Amino acid sequence: MRILLTGLMTVHWGRLENGNIGNYYITEATIRELHRVFPGAEIVTTFQMSDEFSRREKIKVLPMDIFYSWNESDLDTCFKEMGIAGVFNLAGHLIASTPYIDEVMKSDLVLDFSGEMWGDHAEPVGKDRFLTVLMKDRVAQLLKKPVVLLAGSQGPFDKTAHLKEFASAVISDYKAILNREPSSVNVLKENGFDIKNVKSFTDVSFLFEPAPYEEIKEILRKDSIVATDKKTAGFILCGFNMLRGPYDAEPRSDDEFTQFAEAVEFITGELGARVFLMSHQNGFVKTPEFKLINGRDYPYARQLYDVVKKRGKVNISDVILAKGPYTPKQTMAIIGQFDIFVTGRIHAFVAAVSQKVPTVIINRGHGGRAHRNIGFARSVGMEDYIADPASADDLKTRIKKCWNNREKIKEELKNRIPIVKDTAKTMFDVLKEAVRV
Repeated sequence: MRILLTGLMTVHWGRLENGNIGNYYITEATIRELHRVFPGAEIVTTFQMSDEFSRREKIKVLPMDIFYSWNESDLDTCFKEMGIAGVFNLAGHLIASTPYIDEVMKSDLVLDFSGEMWGDHAEPVGKDRFLTVLMKDRVAQLLKKPVVLLAGSQGPFDKTAHLKEFASAVISDYKAILNREPSSVNVLKENGFDIKNVKSFTDVSFLFEPAPYEEIKEILRKDSIVATDKKTAGFILCGFNMLRGPYDAEPRSDDEFTQFAEAVEFITGELGARVFLMSHQNGFVKTPEFKLINGRDYPYARQLYDVVKKRGKVNISDVILAKGPYTPKQTMAIIGQFDIFVTGRIHAFVAAVSQKVPTVIINRGHGGRAHRNIGFARSVGMEDYIADPASADDLKTRIKKCWNNREKIKEELKNRIPIVKDTAKTMFDVLKEAVRV
C-alpha cells in the first residue's frame, strides 16, 4: 500500500520539525499511527522533514512545490490539474500529467492533513492557500482515489465564504472526515456542509511521548525551571492571545501585556508560586551549521517578563524567563514538571494535561471564536478553564480555580487521559476500516 500524506501542514524545510512544536507533536504521532494500522505501507509526503526524521520514521519526502510553493504559478497548476482530472473522471485515461497527479496515481490513499487551517486560517499563511488545498483534494477525488480529511479542525469560513460551494462538493466526496475534537462538526453543520462522513475523536498529539526525565534533569537545574521550596506555574503567551491582530504584529506596546502581567503577579503574590515564562515555538539557523534558536513565542515571554519587572509589584526572582531553546520532546517533559500551567498554545495544553498537569487555556484575543480550543478542552473535561485574554479578572479567576482544584483535576486527568489516548488511536483504526470498504 502507498499513502500520500499532504495538506496545509506543508511548509518550508525545518518549519514543521524545528518551528511549531505542537505541529511536530501531531506529525510524529500521526506517522507512527499510520505505520501501526498500515504495517508495511509506503508513506510519501509533501511535509519537508529532515533526512534523519525520514529514516527514523520510514517516510519519503516529496518536493514541497508538488503541493504549494508560495509562487504565482501555484494556482495555474491547480487549474491545469483540475482539467486533467476532470477528463480522466469522464474518459478513464490521462491526457496529460503533473508531478502531483503522478504521485496521486501511484498512491492507494490520499490524506489531507491540514490541522486548523482548513478554512479561514489558511489565508494568513499564503495567498489562495485554502483554494489550493480544495483543488488538490478535488483532483485526487476526480482521479478516483480515496481521500480522507484526517485529524483536523475545520473553519471558520467567514473570510472564505466565496469558496463554500466548492468546499461543499469536496466535503461530500471525502471518503471520511476524521476530526481531532468534537466542536468542528458543529461549525461544518452551521455552515451548511454535509456532515454524514464526519466522525470526532481526540487529537493525536495526546500520543506524543516526552523526553525521559534524565534528559531534562540538568536543564531543570541550570535554567531554574523548578524549585524545591516553592511550587511553579508554567506560562506560555503567543501572538494569537493578543487583542490586536495579526498574530505577528510588531512592535507590541507594554500596555498590550497588562492583563497578562496581572495574571503573573496574581500567581506569585496571591498564590505564592513561581512563574516560568517559556515558549512553545522554536526557530533555527540553517547555514553555515544548523542551530536551534528561540522562536516566535519567545519575544512575548521576554516582553511579559520585562513588563512585570518594570511594574515592580512582585519579587522578580519569582519570575523566571526561559533560556531555551528546547526540543519538542524536552519541551513536553519540562511542561510535565509544573504544578499548574497557563498557556495560549493549545498543543502545550495537550502536553500538560496528558501528563496530568492542571491547566488554564488563554483563548484567542483576535481573529474570531476559537472553537478548536473549546473542543480540545471538552475532550478532557476542562471547559471551565478557558480564560478570556481581554480580562485580567477572568484570567485570575480561572487560574485561582485551577490552583484550588489542582489535586482534584490531577485525579480526574489520571482517569481521563487513558481514554483520550485510546480515542486518538481509534481514529486510525476507523481510517483503516473506512478505506477498506
